[in-house]
Amino acid sequence: MKGRCACGGVSYELTTAPMIVHCCHCRHCQRETGSAFVVNAMIESERLHVEGTVELVLTPSESGRGQEIARCPDCRIALWSHYPKAGRRSSFVRVGTLDEPATCPPDVHIFTRSKQPWVQLPAGTPNFADIYPSREDVWSAAAMDRWHAMMAS
Repeated sequence: MKGRCACGGVSYELTTAPMIVHCCHCRHCQRETGSAFVVNAMIESERLHVEGTVELVLTPSESGRGQEIARCPDCRIALWSHYPKAGRRSSFVRVGTLDEPATCPPDVHIFTRSKQPWVQLPAGTPNFADIYPSREDVWSAAAMDRWHAMMAS
């Protein structure tokens, strides 16, 4: 899967499928994107090959611990985020920046307590008022194995 910013100054490739795809409805993501939600594909940063240079910008997050957003320094498009738990070992790639965003539908909807009332959640996709209680409740066994290997590195 390949993606890029709006001006093409930064491009990237995911060398494997993401571990999980979140659709976050928190107010911070709404404000950050100027939309009703954000869709993030979580992948190990070592599996995200980047051409070009990004600027890392620290912004608030729903957890209160902040997030580091990788932006193109020219067009300012947000390409991915790093969150404190895994730091820069994991990247939450903005699915909308993929060349083919339809390849990454959400596996789970989070922070639905603040979703816009006109957003209809798809039947059969797990959703949680906040973050899910544990990864084991939502993630596949293969994704859990990848998470543990990444965190051990």
